[in-house]
Amino acid sequence: MEYTGQELMSWCETIEGAAKDFGLLFYPQEFEIIGHKEMIGYEAYVGMPSRYPHWSFGKSFERTESLYKYNLTGLPYEMVINSDPCLAYLMKDNTLLLQILTIAHVYGHNDFFKNNRLFKEGTRASYTLEMFKNNAGMVREYINDPSIGYDEVEKVLNAAHAVRFQVNRVVGIAKMPHPGVKNEASEDDLMGFIMAYGNLTEWQKNILNVVRKETLYFIPQIETKIMNEGWASYWHYKILNMLNLPNSLHIEFIKRHNDVIRPAMGRINPYHLGFEMYKDIEKRYGIEKIFEIRMLERDDSFIRRYLTKDLCHDLNLFQYIKEDDDYFVDEISDDSGWQKIRNTLCSNSGMGMMPDIKVDSISKHNNALVLNHIHEGRDLNSAYTEATLKHIYDLWGYPIQLNTKLKHKNIQYFCDDSKKVTLNYVG
Repeated sequence: MEYTGQELMSWCETIEGAAKDFGLLFYPQEFEIIGHKEMIGYEAYVGMPSRYPHWSFGKSFERTESLYKYNLTGLPYEMVINSDPCLAYLMKDNTLLLQILTIAHVYGHNDFFKNNRLFKEGTRASYTLEMFKNNAGMVREYINDPSIGYDEVEKVLNAAHAVRFQVNRVVGIAKMPHPGVKNEASEDDLMGFIMAYGNLTEWQKNILNVVRKETLYFIPQIETKIMNEGWASYWHYKILNMLNLPNSLHIEFIKRHNDVIRPAMGRINPYHLGFEMYKDIEKRYGIEKIFEIRMLERDDSFIRRYLTKDLCHDLNLFQYIKEDDDYFVDEISDDSGWQKIRNTLCSNSGMGMMPDIKVDSISKHNNALVLNHIHEGRDLNSAYTEATLKHIYDLWGYPIQLNTKLKHKNIQYFCDDSKKVTLNYVG
């Protein structure tokens, strides 16, 4: 169905008014209409109009473009940036109904960005676009500096990307290392610790800080994926139902909405789970409760507090395990299994998906950096571990020791000065 820009602007004004009537509070909203090539590019750069150059972004672009070319994947209907004003991209090939649904979905995200405490405490929306632009400019200056060059910058970026999620996990608390804690146990911010005490030049520290700051910006999104997508889906459904769409649009609306929130095979669809949980909470507690939850919770606490036995059963949630090359159902949503399923969802949400590595100490003998993996039942992948330890060595400049478990036994990985990694069983 063809539509004009003026028609789309009219729908946008109507949707914004409806969102305000429902009580949503959001940043000023801006939309940009783009083609599929631009969407692939923005997806590779995680939505940012400006990002520092690195091969991983190009790899992401080429992979998505190839999959899209051969019809093996679709593209997002939209992409929204947590910024003030809030910037969102719409695909120009979307139908009119899909644009209407997507615009309503965007206002849900916008409200979530402005009001959820993780975003309020952990990000500065008014500085987002400027921060990414400045970071990109700084990295390019180092690349163009004849005394540094691309290869040296790439080496530091590779290492920084390998440990980028080893930062403060409690959003809003800026815990940076100080000289007095150099040999104390349990330093939560590996990247910050290496910046403070690693054998780095000033430009290397600056690049590490670029990756660290951008990671901290994205952590609230990682921590609230189910809540955020569920919230946006809940509100696009509410708003479009209120608009009394003509039949020509309403039928497509039902189909598109069901496509967005349908359960996924073998995994959790965050749109589906979040949408169903908000509906259930509104039914049990009233609409004021979901606004309170939107403000205070993250996925872990959201699921732990509000995913009930009845909802687990209604959604037919189950848990499976892999043994060799086969998969087996491990738990179902009955009286004894639903809590285990809920707890597994909690432990695998947000930053719980990332290994948690803490600084233990620095060896007085050889300046080796001793790290502890907080083992919560999941062993580290040996190949990734060895590669990551070599990257940490590039930043630290001295041997690296990592204490962890493998198949319930205590082990130590050790990366020596030749960057050879060995594994030893302890006890």
